[in-house]
Amino acid sequence: MNLYAKDNPGQRTLIPMGKRTVGKDFVIFAGPCAVENSQQLMEITSEIRPWVDGFRAGFFKPRTSPYSFAGSGSEGLAELSGLKLDLPMVVELMSVEQVKDWADAVDIIQIGARNMYNYPLLEAVAASGKPVLLKRHFSATIDELLMAAEYILSRGNKQFMLCERGIRAFEPRLRNCLDLGTLCLLRQLTHLPVLVDPSHAAGDASLVAPLALAAAAAGADGLLLEVHPNPMEALSDGPQALTPAQLGELAGRIKEMLELLRK
Repeated sequence: MNLYAKDNPGQRTLIPMGKRTVGKDFVIFAGPCAVENSQQLMEITSEIRPWVDGFRAGFFKPRTSPYSFAGSGSEGLAELSGLKLDLPMVVELMSVEQVKDWADAVDIIQIGARNMYNYPLLEAVAASGKPVLLKRHFSATIDELLMAAEYILSRGNKQFMLCERGIRAFEPRLRNCLDLGTLCLLRQLTHLPVLVDPSHAAGDASLVAPLALAAAAAGADGLLLEVHPNPMEALSDGPQALTPAQLGELAGRIKEMLELLRK
């Protein structure tokens, strides 16, 4: 039986994360798509702290165009690593070398959608012993996603969560198609927590809140959201970023909805 299977070990994976537990509590990780500088990140984290359980920090961003801003990189992460954020930080690492250099500086290692098939990277992340968030590739089948998870689980790292971030479809008005059917199926197939990233799925901030609410209602264990103090001036993916005020409103609506669903 595969290690990802729901009946192996027969109970849900729980990952302690500060005052919350992923897999038990609904969690929200939020922050900028690409960190522009440490001042920006500190400003954002200060504003969104009341509503989040961890910070999303894109220091290393794989971009389709080589001319697009790709985050502040090693310099930015080195500058921030000495500061105390008091909440877990989710950072995408893109190479075996980055895992060796920076695993100790982050709380959760994100494997981005483009690297889901990068098996040497999966093995290196597993060996780091850090909690891992694996995003589904935009063209991956469910079985391919679960086999990527198996690479990490089979090497002894059990602090592991999946993330649905939308798949490529034929409709040009949506950046991606958020596959909530996959979310529901994964909850049946695996014991692993499943988060949802409506920001990358939508590509449009006006769609993020309804997609986030739908994901929470469908059983997601949490959300990965993009936030920027001034999305119009963001150097990366500004159109899909919420403002801190919009995040606060959304977090409140999700809390109210989940309380109603529990009754």
